[in-house]
Amino acid sequence: MPMVSQAPVAQVASRRMLPTDPRLHQIIGRAAAAKRKRRLADRLLSKTVREIIPESESYMELLEVEKKLDFVLMRKRLTLQEAMKRPVKVKRKLRVMLSSTFKPGVSAGTVGPDGQHLMVDMAPGWELKVEGQLLDKPGQPSNNDPKYRRKFSSFFKSLVIELDRELYGPDNHLVEWHRTPTTAETDGFQVKRRGDSNVRCTVILMLDHQPPEYKLDQRLARILALHTGTRSQIFYALWSYIKTHKLQDPNEKDFINCDPYLEQVFGCSRMRFAEVPSRLGPLQQPPDPIVINHVITVEGDAPKTAYYDIEVELDDVYKTMVHNYLSNTHANQELTAIDSKIHELVEQINQMKVHREFYLEFSRDPQAFISRWLASQCRDYWVMTDATPGHPEEERRAEFYQAQWTDEAVMRYFYNRISQRRQDLEHALGLNTN
Repeated sequence: MPMVSQAPVAQVASRRMLPTDPRLHQIIGRAAAAKRKRRLADRLLSKTVREIIPESESYMELLEVEKKLDFVLMRKRLTLQEAMKRPVKVKRKLRVMLSSTFKPGVSAGTVGPDGQHLMVDMAPGWELKVEGQLLDKPGQPSNNDPKYRRKFSSFFKSLVIELDRELYGPDNHLVEWHRTPTTAETDGFQVKRRGDSNVRCTVILMLDHQPPEYKLDQRLARILALHTGTRSQIFYALWSYIKTHKLQDPNEKDFINCDPYLEQVFGCSRMRFAEVPSRLGPLQQPPDPIVINHVITVEGDAPKTAYYDIEVELDDVYKTMVHNYLSNTHANQELTAIDSKIHELVEQINQMKVHREFYLEFSRDPQAFISRWLASQCRDYWVMTDATPGHPEEERRAEFYQAQWTDEAVMRYFYNRISQRRQDLEHALGLNTN
């Protein structure tokens, strides 16, 4: 079949050519396109089959529908692949919950919750919990879905809780958490301290931006109208400013002629494009943290909770769904198996068509059919054995084999056969015939 014979040719051609040869990709691309066309052609039914089986027209119509559907799916797949190359971010509200619980002190001898008398005094104390969750947004998957739920700590690079220094001293007034490569994500943070008076605390949250964001120098931020952004956003804003004010040198395109504002920021009147990253470095600082001022109250035993909403940027959950769809090979494997089954069935139908034509022609005129078939087999034999045809019409008659040459031919034939058998026997016995 064509598919079997063409594939090795493409492999041999690719082995003979150097990897750097630009023709290699063209040849491979043409071979792949030809293979796809052959696979489509292998699934087509011939006109004769369609005439014999009228229902096969429905199959041909399905092939046309499949071709259109494949075109639409391929176009959508390419569109999704292009969209995946661009960072897609969505803004969501993260609700931070600060809850505190106060536990009053208990004297020795008092009956505890378990019914046992306490042996020692228990000092009063409080407990602070810092937790949070994303608020659901219409049109987005619920945050309760385990597939899309993120733990609270995954939003932050660091968290610092600063307590009243006068109450807890310089060594016990800070509680810090910083992300490390081995950090295990958690749904919240907990702080316990002794005390029976209200405590002022400051919660400092540093968001973990992906990709990282930077705060610009105030002068550059006013020029570019950008306070905080990623490196690509900063470069794009600077390039837009350069194009808008025509600061690119008209003669030397790799130079920028700074206007008075950029000259004040960068400290030079002219610079190369290649110098921009190094000059932007000192002007970029970590973004401002989120600061929450909170008071831990010790009035009453009931938990007290304060809520603070902050805005965070997340990867679009649909991006994950699209990535899973594009990387799903199970459906492709299933389609490939179905295509292979269709090819086998079409091949069987074509073989049945050949058998049908064979027996149908035999039924119409058996004698003429057998004569033509024998003549065809004879020609095939001559082609396979490289035999030179003699006089076919004379060889069909018995008189041809009654001539004098047949006696000599028979004697030579038997002599050659006997000589060959004798040589085989001597060789088997190990006798030297020389």
